Amino acid sequence: MNRRNFFGVVGGALAAVSLTPSGLFADDYRKLKPKAWTAHKVDEAVKALYGNVELIESDKVKIKVPKVNSNGGAVPVKFSTKIPAKTVALFQDANPEAAVAVYTVTKYDVTDYEVKIKMAENGTVSVVVEGQDGKFYTAKQATEVAAGGCEG
Repeated sequence: MNRRNFFGVVGGALAAVSLTPSGLFADDYRKLKPKAWTAHKVDEAVKALYGNVELIESDKVKIKVPKVNSNGGAVPVKFSTKIPAKTVALFQDANPEAAVAVYTVTKYDVTDYEVKIKMAENGTVSVVVEGQDGKFYTAKQATEVAAGGCEG
């Protein structure tokens, strides 16, 4: 084996190893907390996911949703937290099921998110951050959906 082939093979293997996250894991909250995904109200979904917790409004949790959306089928939502978190959850109150997503995070994860969600009507989008300190923080923002809801 010549030197270029050797370093090409070894270098490729090292690159593959270095790009593989060692702590990659995901909790399947649909299996772990099924009632959270069928809850019709945000407070019911939060309770099913986390139990009876006090939500603290915090300026370290940010959420940005357009005031008016022309297409309820693709409402852009940006949210982030500066709080060291265990989980970050997204909820909305415009659809029959309130829970949208739950992200399990570590201290090494980036906690800036951008997603598009469906909303059938006007409503409020909420973020709940489970802090590493055991407290729960939240931010909310109301948004309007133009006539037609998810159909646009």
